[in-house]
Amino acid sequence: MGYAPIPAHRMFSRGGWTLAFALALFFINHSEYPAVSWRVLAVLGIIAAGFLAAGFVILWSSRVGGLQIRDQLLDGLALSGDERVLDFGSGTGWMLIGAAKRLKSGRVTGLDLFGEADAIKEKAKNEGVADKVRVEPGDPAKLVYPDGNFNVVTSALALHRIPSDADRVQAIRQMWRVLKPGGRLAIFDVWHTGDYAEELRAAGATQVELSPMSFLWCLPGRSVTAKK
Repeated sequence: MGYAPIPAHRMFSRGGWTLAFALALFFINHSEYPAVSWRVLAVLGIIAAGFLAAGFVILWSSRVGGLQIRDQLLDGLALSGDERVLDFGSGTGWMLIGAAKRLKSGRVTGLDLFGEADAIKEKAKNEGVADKVRVEPGDPAKLVYPDGNFNVVTSALALHRIPSDADRVQAIRQMWRVLKPGGRLAIFDVWHTGDYAEELRAAGATQVELSPMSFLWCLPGRSVTAKK
């Protein structure tokens, strides 16, 4: 159910083809050029192993590591079950479904930024939380919700997909605007998490915390949490 920025099958395919090419070269040339053939096989074998290792890391990240981080973030929010939650940039429902499973009378609004609403709804149905989930399209720079509309705002692996630094800053400001006083915000993302923390502190956030760096999906990621 996790999200994979780089598909594992792509890495496995590259590793397999590289290894096959290396073996073909070796068997064609080893009798005439044994020393060179062994060296080429060693180099291409190392490259193939790198692709295969990356595939396993991506697969583990999607099926195990990413879900562990998601659950740690949600544990830190200590949801009572009646919250109104906004999941900013729900992707395929990675964070949204995890939050919905912890709610009783509360509801999660998933903000679909990249045209993935059908996948989110299908996964919510398969996970038995469709009645707790609403998915809506949105503009990350201008959310339609009133100030202080949500008890909790989450976002997982979405903000880095917004290409402009200025637009990412505006998205953080919008997430902060729709959060109620006393509400909690939790973000997991790659590349720009230090900037998010800086912007939240500038907005007046308290208890702004950055997690240690992790390398799920072979990318440097961290979580950022804050209280309004």
